Amino acid sequence: MTIFLGVDGGGTKTEFVCIDDTGRTVARALTGTTYHLQVGLDEAIARLGQGVAAVCSQLSIQASSLTHSFFGLPAFGEDATIDPQLDAACGRLLGHGRYRCDNDMVCGWAGSLACADGINLVAGTGSIGYGERNGRKARVGGWGEVFSDEGSAYWIAIQGLNAFTRMSDGRLPIGPLKSIVGQTLGLNTDLDICARVMGENGMTRDEIAGLAPTVSQAAEAGDEVAVAILDQAGSELAQMAQALRRNLEFADSETVLLSWSGGVLTKQLAVRNAFLHHLRQLAAYEIIEPRHEPAVGAALYAKLLDRAAAE
Repeated sequence: MTIFLGVDGGGTKTEFVCIDDTGRTVARALTGTTYHLQVGLDEAIARLGQGVAAVCSQLSIQASSLTHSFFGLPAFGEDATIDPQLDAACGRLLGHGRYRCDNDMVCGWAGSLACADGINLVAGTGSIGYGERNGRKARVGGWGEVFSDEGSAYWIAIQGLNAFTRMSDGRLPIGPLKSIVGQTLGLNTDLDICARVMGENGMTRDEIAGLAPTVSQAAEAGDEVAVAILDQAGSELAQMAQALRRNLEFADSETVLLSWSGGVLTKQLAVRNAFLHHLRQLAAYEIIEPRHEPAVGAALYAKLLDRAAAE
């Protein structure tokens, strides 16, 4: 049996998908995030093991029987100490060397464009862009939530929380966003937000990112500050696409294939519309709806890797 495993790690969850040689999905599993900066290296590896074991159980096979695997892992490629440990752990889980680890950005590109040359923007808990052209590969963004990840759910949420504090102070006119954030967080007083977000039992990265829909809700209620935040998110993502276009050396006259993945661009229509609006002002792109979800993309990439190894 020919089986390709794709693993799409994310800031909130990790998906495991197996496909056969025809591309048909034959097994699926889901675990929590494998973002090691949040859950620790040991827990990330444990969750990878749980997912691999789950799909293998569904197929009644051993991990060593998997034809080829691809692990798209959050923050992979960004730590010369941790990366080899993650890579080696994946090899131990499989019991062979027919696999590759890379950043989860590859999953989004491989799924959205079915491994075709072009660009994919990921805006989920974090944000990152990835593309390929004639074997050339490039990434932009993905620097992390502390000082980057523009256009991501975390970034949108932080801008919303910042606007809440400004409205509370009187530095911004009070709009619907203030009451929506207060209700969502269950605040008795505005200052309660400090302990709620940053206190001893404060919010995790993905919990903060989960506040992004409150900004969309405020924008729908007519909050001008929230509308501006979502528009800026779209503009930031468009600039990432444009940087990728240059880094991949697409000619100005070329129409570049572009798609997206991640909860912000798939579920928050206001951000996607802003993204596409700003993008069209910059250069020629052919915008396509994602052809496959990222986890399926990871499995397709595993199949591509297997084919390349055989040549």
